[in-house]
Parts: sequence; C-alpha cells; structure tokens
Amino acid sequence: MAFRVQTVLIAPETGQYAGGAQPPIEITRIAESARVAERLGFDGITVPEAGHDPFLPLAIAAEHTERVSLGTNVAVAFPRSPMVTAQLSWDLQQLSGGRFELGLGTQVRSHVERRYATEWTGPPGPRLRDYVRCVTAMFDTFATGAKPAFESDSYRFTLMNQLFNPGPIDHPHVPIHLAAVNPYMARLAGELCAGLRVHPVATLRYVREVVLPAVAAGAELAGRSPADIDIIGAPFLALGRNPAEVDAAREALKRHIAFYASTPTYHAVLEYHGWADIGQELHAMSREGRWSEMPSRISDEMLDEWALVATCDDLATVIAERCTGIYSTILLDLPSALRADQDFVGATVKALQGDRPGSAGDPNINPTATALQAN
Repeated sequence: MAFRVQTVLIAPETGQYAGGAQPPIEITRIAESARVAERLGFDGITVPEAGHDPFLPLAIAAEHTERVSLGTNVAVAFPRSPMVTAQLSWDLQQLSGGRFELGLGTQVRSHVERRYATEWTGPPGPRLRDYVRCVTAMFDTFATGAKPAFESDSYRFTLMNQLFNPGPIDHPHVPIHLAAVNPYMARLAGELCAGLRVHPVATLRYVREVVLPAVAAGAELAGRSPADIDIIGAPFLALGRNPAEVDAAREALKRHIAFYASTPTYHAVLEYHGWADIGQELHAMSREGRWSEMPSRISDEMLDEWALVATCDDLATVIAERCTGIYSTILLDLPSALRADQDFVGATVKALQGDRPGSAGDPNINPTATALQAN
C-alpha cells in the first residue's frame, strides 16, 4: 500500500446533502487549516466549489504552506471563460511555487443555466475538450509569448498583446485534472490531462470495470501510457470509533449517497448495478423536495458497493484492501469530528503513504494498467 493522500478544505457536511443550508465559512481559519494539513503529512490540499469559490482559499493556503499540492476539486468550467481560468491558474502556480493543480468539471445543465446564470451551448463532453485545449493554448502563450491561434467549435483564442500577457513563470506546467463518472470524460482525461478525479458516486467496481478502461483508451489514442494519468479517488466513508458509531455513520451516509444518486448525470453507475429504477425514483423525489425521505431508498447492499465501512483503527487497512490497484491518490474526506483528531488523521495518512512494493502508490505501478491486467 502506498498512496498519495489529499484532504479537502471547506467541504460540505453530510447534513447539507439532506437539504440543509450551507454554513458560512471563516476565511481567517483557512490559513490555519492549511498549515495543519501540511503538518499532518498530507500530500495535497483541495477545495471544492460548493457554495464558495474554489480558487480564493488556495491563494491563502499557498501563502501558508510550503510543500503540499493545491488543487481545485473541482472548479466548474463553463461559467468561467477559459481566459479567466487560465489567469487564475497561472497566478496560483506562481504564488505556490509550482504546486497548483487545476481540477475542472462540467456541472449539469440546470445548474449552469439557472444557478450560475450562464449559457449551456452544447454537449458537455466536446465542449470540455475544447475548453481544456484552449486553456492549454493560453498557458503556452503565457509561457512563450507565441501568437495564439486556437479555434474550435466552442472557443476562439487568437488575440494576445504584450500588455495583457502575464508572461513566463518558473513552473509553467499546470497539471489539469478532470472530474469524471462517465466513459467520455474518462477517455478525455486519459487523452489530454494529468489526472482524473473520480466522483465518489462511482462505485469501486464501476471504476475498475468502466472508468479505468476508458482512461486507458484515451491514453492510447494520444500515444500516452496509462501510467501518465493520476487516478484520484474520494470514496464514500462510513467511519466511526466503534461499531455503534459505524452503524450511525452508515445511516448518515445514505443521505449523501441519495443526493448524488438522484442526479440523472450519474445514473450510468446505477444502471450498471441494476439500480436504474431507484435512480429514477430518487430524481423524482428530489424534484418534489422530499430530501428527508430519500435515504430510505438506499439499501445496505447498495451502500456496501459505494462505501468503505470501517472503524478508525481499520480505515487504512480497508482502503488498502479495496482501493489498491484502482487509485493512485486517495482524498480523505473525513467527518468533522474525526478530522479534529489530529493523532488519528496523522497516523492514517502515514499508513496510507507506506511504500510496500507493487502497491498503488508505487511509482512503477499505475492503477489503470493494473486493473486492466486483472480483468
């Protein structure tokens, strides 16, 4: 077992997935949280776009850390022009001394149009392909001063004068990671990106049998090795200090799972497992605002496919048993009560970063290739 291990700042709590309100955040606490995460040994810090901008906290974290990677997990692409995203990324890469990782996702049409108040111009997969290529072209122009000449169906980048070019920086390569569940986005990550952030709604079996082969197909299309792509997982956790707390965590987690399982974009996972009717029922209930009833539709059998269930003492072992050969990086999204136990968190991070030969984190072993060989 040897994984890279990341954590998350400003993560939603479980109750918010049952219709609870987004609590206010204290910006002044971000610096201390980032310092603590680095001190506990995490390899990376990420920030989601869940009610707050994901870039601003990383600027604060960059000033107060020295070693950890800093990533958006993820920034919603389409409400931002490629230039806005490229400039933010470039400045964060410079501020952090080369530690920034740009995580991008598409969101769903209703949220892009009605929550972000921007346009949905076409199928998200081809548009995100154009978006990644356009941002990459902008990075090249920033670094080299080359005249831009990018044109696609979705974006046009053909103008840059010296006044508006931020210019070269010491670490011009900004890794791009895509959020994905479905095969198209997984192939796109394999073809164009440094990594894939697998949404937790994807079960481990679905990742092994659907996502990883798609990543490998994209890598092959681009003449890359699957070993070039970092597979980042944030599996659902039902976690407690004792069996009673684990049982309570299982029931609480059903709220979280039901929230995501209600979204049609993720129904490919439910269909893969034969749960399509549950997905349709949850979607209808979400539209009716019946959030409190939705967890009852998630059976124990379904939860066990989705979640890693463990006591705190067994967490690292369970992750190793179920995630080795699938993920190269683990994002630990711990409940707040356990997140505050720094001894537990530090010991778990250290255990996950072990260097057993042949494990998922071994630099010579990549989970995409390992899973394909196992199938």
